[in-house]
Amino acid sequence: MKCVVVTGSTRGIGLALARSFLARGCAVVISGRQQVDVDTVVDALAADFDAERVAGAACDVTVPEQLQGLWDAAVARFGRADIWINNAGIAHGQAMLWEQDMALFGRIAATNLAGAMGGSAVAIRGMLSQGGGAVYNMEGLGSDGRMVEGMTPYGATKRGLRYLDDALAKELSGTPVIAGSILPGMVVTDLLLAGFEGPPERVAQAKKIFTILADRAETVAPWIVDKVLANTHNGARISWLTTAKASWRFMTAPFSKRDPLGLND
Repeated sequence: MKCVVVTGSTRGIGLALARSFLARGCAVVISGRQQVDVDTVVDALAADFDAERVAGAACDVTVPEQLQGLWDAAVARFGRADIWINNAGIAHGQAMLWEQDMALFGRIAATNLAGAMGGSAVAIRGMLSQGGGAVYNMEGLGSDGRMVEGMTPYGATKRGLRYLDDALAKELSGTPVIAGSILPGMVVTDLLLAGFEGPPERVAQAKKIFTILADRAETVAPWIVDKVLANTHNGARISWLTTAKASWRFMTAPFSKRDPLGLND
């Protein structure tokens, strides 16, 4: 039985990933900044799955000691951690860089980028000691170099993650630990819906794009989990929304009845 740790898994795509790993017989360690949220999710998952395979620990990924505590909690409960997914992240509404609250810059970099660095360091150190494992970072808008007006702080952190992913794969070459990245595409979560903040014209454009490209977390997560569990390749990039898939959706948009955002519910 594989043990999987997912940061930022009390809601959104992180929670959907946790549910999918549990559905496939894995043990899962839930994590979020607030212990009360972690406990609530653990109780809910324990009611739906084998309670012996679900654990949780509060962790603010910007605090190195708490990241180490999350690893220690996983090992204490399940003996080891086989897969670690750095999913915790924060986003912001669409606005030009100079229109943003400058206090955001440090927070988003500390969570999305430094948090992933810290989580990777803790997990890799532990996995090298135990003889193997896999670490994945959750890439996103901007990681491939594509730029979207009004999303500069978020995109910059995700672009940094691409470097981190490639660098980790190179540094881990020849070791029993592998590193990879997950690109879930546009998933309907609180992070995505944060893009609905801002001037009306930007919000309208965002809704148009999201309706074409976005997917619900429960659609994307099972596919990602199957790919992660099957992967043995260092440097793998697990991508749900490929260029071909996105192009097809744009071409068929006039005839599609897709409503991932529930705008017509």
